Amino acid sequence: MNQNSTTDPARAATSEPVTGGMPTVGAMMESVHAIFSPSETVHEATEHLRELIKSVFVTYGWVCDEQGKLLGVLTTRDLLLATATTRLDAIMIRDPFSLRPELSLVDAMREVVTRHYPIYPVCDATGRLVGLIRGQKMFEAQAIEISAQTGTMVGVSREERLATPWLRSLMFRHPWLQLNLLTAFIAAAVVACFEGTLESLVILAVFLPVLAGQSGNTGCQALAVALRGMTLGELKAGRERTLVIKEALLGLANGALVGITAGIGMYIFAGLQPKPEDPTYIWAADRALELAVITFVAMICSCMISGLSGAFIPLTLKRLGADPATASSIFLTTATDVASMGIFLGLAAIFIHK
Repeated sequence: MNQNSTTDPARAATSEPVTGGMPTVGAMMESVHAIFSPSETVHEATEHLRELIKSVFVTYGWVCDEQGKLLGVLTTRDLLLATATTRLDAIMIRDPFSLRPELSLVDAMREVVTRHYPIYPVCDATGRLVGLIRGQKMFEAQAIEISAQTGTMVGVSREERLATPWLRSLMFRHPWLQLNLLTAFIAAAVVACFEGTLESLVILAVFLPVLAGQSGNTGCQALAVALRGMTLGELKAGRERTLVIKEALLGLANGALVGITAGIGMYIFAGLQPKPEDPTYIWAADRALELAVITFVAMICSCMISGLSGAFIPLTLKRLGADPATASSIFLTTATDVASMGIFLGLAAIFIHK
């Protein structure tokens, strides 16, 4: 199965309806990237990820059969610990939890309340993978429902109905899509700046989702606390600075703790890498300690920046008159992706890449 293949959410017949005014999972899901065949090896998957990561953000790998049925989930940890010749069906997580596209947001939130995954697969009744939905996106949509059930935003009803004129809907949606596209280009440009580094040290591509995922979760946690405080009226005037400082310190502490684990993982994985035949490539095993330290430092910096962003962005947007729950996700995603990837690849380019 082609690594670069994607699944169009429009293929799901149940992806558009809105249940009782509440958006469905299918209406919120996004396209699928990083689809693998169960017969592919770890080496093949890593090579595919090396190219794919330059243009899209990949959190998990999805192992599907020829009919597109989801067989398992491939995590970065699986790739790190497996040998290059291991087949993906030997290390994938089988029978993964998934959501249905016709599920309402409320019901989906009940399903995932005890699961804290950054992203969830969406499968139809036959088990075919039709899309992905991020936990962050579900939380933001739910926050809007709780905080502004009957409110309005920028002169347009917060809940778009079937009866809403299409021109009004276009004016409401399109500016955010343009902004989201711009921010996606920014994150892609950061990775493109370090293409030479990625070419000579492939192991960096494997760890990009680790950095981005951890910093993204850190930012989401800070964003959740900030939005909850705004929703419940707990964030009183004058307490904004306290919130920002607290989330920065939490990001620093959490970054240091997970950075130790990530650094150890990098050291072990780098030490297992075979010596490349091409002398222009850097032998990861020869620079394992440096890679581990870079991973540790990058994790600390990116998590601290993500914590700051998760608290600071909604506060700033609220002060500017924008809806923090709706707009924060675009800026937070950009900040976490740029920070994590830029710091990690930048440190590698400075101290390792020749």
